[in-house]
Amino acid sequence: MTATLTVAVWKGDADGGFVEHDVPQRANQTVLDVVSHIQRELDPALSYRFACRVGMCGSCAMRVNGVSRWTCRTHVDKVARDGRLTIQPLANLPIVKDLVTDMAPFFDKWERAEGPFVPSETRPADDDFAVVEPAGKQRSWADAAQECIGCGVCYSSCDVVSWNPEYLGPAALNRAWVQMNDERDGGRPARLRAVSGDAGCHACHSQQSCTLRCPMELDPASSIAGLKRLSFKAALRGKL
Repeated sequence: MTATLTVAVWKGDADGGFVEHDVPQRANQTVLDVVSHIQRELDPALSYRFACRVGMCGSCAMRVNGVSRWTCRTHVDKVARDGRLTIQPLANLPIVKDLVTDMAPFFDKWERAEGPFVPSETRPADDDFAVVEPAGKQRSWADAAQECIGCGVCYSSCDVVSWNPEYLGPAALNRAWVQMNDERDGGRPARLRAVSGDAGCHACHSQQSCTLRCPMELDPASSIAGLKRLSFKAALRGKL
């Protein structure tokens, strides 16, 4: 006899609800495999996102038993409780349909945090490349934080975003920290002002959920703490 999972999947928009399905349980089965089985065999109208299936793109992020995860890397035998799974869209984002969220507010906050690189000078075409010393302290801080791929898991896991929708969130602030430590960047003063307001780094309660849940094993909480230090020093010097 093949074992079965009872899977409750969110259907509809924010006013929707859970629909239960019985899904065959298989060896080495991921949660994304479960969702794909439901869509292919039981509910062709189920909407969800995925792309690479190998833990590189982050587009398959959902909540599994209440925890935000990449479903392609989450094995059923690690998370199923008494043969049951609950699968929902990411939290803190508008639901488009079923397991699909609108990521626009998430990326809009990267822009509000002045996330894009701002060139500090234009070099003549025949000039050598500017050299950034890889062993420098600031470069090491930037390198440790720059591998974010924008999956939204930290944002979905952040209670402060739930309480204060205006809060910039861990990913946007982590990106700002990367740019603040790039010696080539010319937008640092404006960026520091952008992340030092009421909805910026000082709104973080340091609960560490972002660091705990980051699939890339980054430490957004430390990045936010770094922004708090820079903001404090700038305020003491009268530069904010």
